[in-house]
Amino acid sequence: MNIDWLLAYIAFGVSTMGTPGPNNMMLAASGATFGLRRSLPHMAGITAGFPLMVVAVGLGLGELLRLHPAIGEALKWAGGGYLLFLAWKIATAAGVSPEDGKAKARGRPLSFLQAAAFQWVNPKGWTMIMAMLPVYAGRNGDYTSDVLVMAALSAVISVFTTSGWTLIGMGASRLLTPGRLVWFNRLMALLMVASLVTIWA
Repeated sequence: MNIDWLLAYIAFGVSTMGTPGPNNMMLAASGATFGLRRSLPHMAGITAGFPLMVVAVGLGLGELLRLHPAIGEALKWAGGGYLLFLAWKIATAAGVSPEDGKAKARGRPLSFLQAAAFQWVNPKGWTMIMAMLPVYAGRNGDYTSDVLVMAALSAVISVFTTSGWTLIGMGASRLLTPGRLVWFNRLMALLMVASLVTIWA
């Protein structure tokens, strides 16, 4: 394994997976509203779902999308629509204090399967995969091995980035009153919608 390639991909993964996007905005809102324990399935769904998508696209689905661009276009618009729905749910979530367990129990964070499935309609995730496969896959002489290593590294990086954004949300909830937490969630929703500019512009 080429160490320069490895370091370059890690830098790419940290910079793309760690920066604001739909996953991270939802995690911050989830951490603020539900806390770490109830957000764990959401975090795990991202950590498992994105690497699986890397493998699927890298080892075959990418060619299908190249031959049938209408499928990719449909996924793009379906993802954008679902993203707007999730943004609306976050924006309309009630603000609760960290001590208000009963109020938290009335809401539900994303489940493992919901978060994993969301990766397939996440515009940032598609942008990352379509950018990284031509640049990194096959540079070590074996395309399949590179894709599998990239997926494994993505899973490791995701553990840290999903934890970080959930903790950011938890920290914000401790500093905000319930009324201000509503506005925090609305800001997260607005940032999610703003990310659509990359695919709908």
